[in-house]
Amino acid sequence: MAQSKKGIVVSQQKYTLDLLAETSLIAYKPADTLIDLNHYFIADVGDKLINVGRYQRLVGRLIYFTITRPNITYAVSVVSQFMYALTIVHLDAVNRILRYLKNSPSVGLLYSPQFDLCIKGYTDAYWIGSVTDRCSTSCYCTFIGGNLVTWRSKK
Repeated sequence: MAQSKKGIVVSQQKYTLDLLAETSLIAYKPADTLIDLNHYFIADVGDKLINVGRYQRLVGRLIYFTITRPNITYAVSVVSQFMYALTIVHLDAVNRILRYLKNSPSVGLLYSPQFDLCIKGYTDAYWIGSVTDRCSTSCYCTFIGGNLVTWRSKK
């Protein structure tokens, strides 16, 4: 947590840098985007991943990141759908998310002091968005005084 005149910033900068160092991605080039546009991941297609436990731990740690980085929630939810039918393509997608975090490790949530405590909510739905199971995705977020307080994405 860091405090400034604009408010309080909650970020996971040290956790980000530690994870990048642990995965040896600290020397890699940062990624500008989280996930390829028009990506289609399919279970069990391609070379099988041998170290499934490593993938599952990385995805679990990325889920923890979504607490302060809601912008990565969609990409993390995509890679978390393939926890047991893994290929090299899925691990590459996780590594891309980590390289994206390297691009901006100190980004977090800013909670600024507001005197107007107006509550605003937004929602969206993506009908039949998944190619593999034809399920829909819905999401929402809630702001109080311009500060993000809740968000959720559900398949």
